[in-house]
Amino acid sequence: MNREEVTAKVQEIAERVGASEGLEVVEVQLLGGGAARVLRIFIDKPEGVTHADCEMISQNVGTILDVEDLIPGAHYTLEVSSPGVERKLTKPRDFERFVGKKVKVALREPVENQRHWIGTLQSFAEGILTLEPSPGRSVQVPLEQVEKANLKFEW
Repeated sequence: MNREEVTAKVQEIAERVGASEGLEVVEVQLLGGGAARVLRIFIDKPEGVTHADCEMISQNVGTILDVEDLIPGAHYTLEVSSPGVERKLTKPRDFERFVGKKVKVALREPVENQRHWIGTLQSFAEGILTLEPSPGRSVQVPLEQVEKANLKFEW
């Protein structure tokens, strides 16, 4: 299996394991090679991820991966964590969930001569994000134009 197939299979397993606890699998990454491989699973839930959530995913997913020998050679480090306060937004449901929050968005093509925007996510409907970069001003962006998006934590 190639790297994408492995991460897709791990995502499927982690989603199955986390479903009963209301956990969302945000992202799965397989990095490095040989004995230096790192498998990262980022999980989230509306009320926040606890250490126990990470431990449960780590133990259960790790056991399944070892039994199924999904990562050939069995040399890897499994890391499970929350995506952090400035988590990535990639799926439509991410944008729906974080309406009303401050976001940072990088676009593939400029809108109003600008590729990078920071503002409140006013709405997400029918594949269109509406951002409020300043009070009373809004910018609409099709989701397919979004190259990268993250929550923007305000200190």
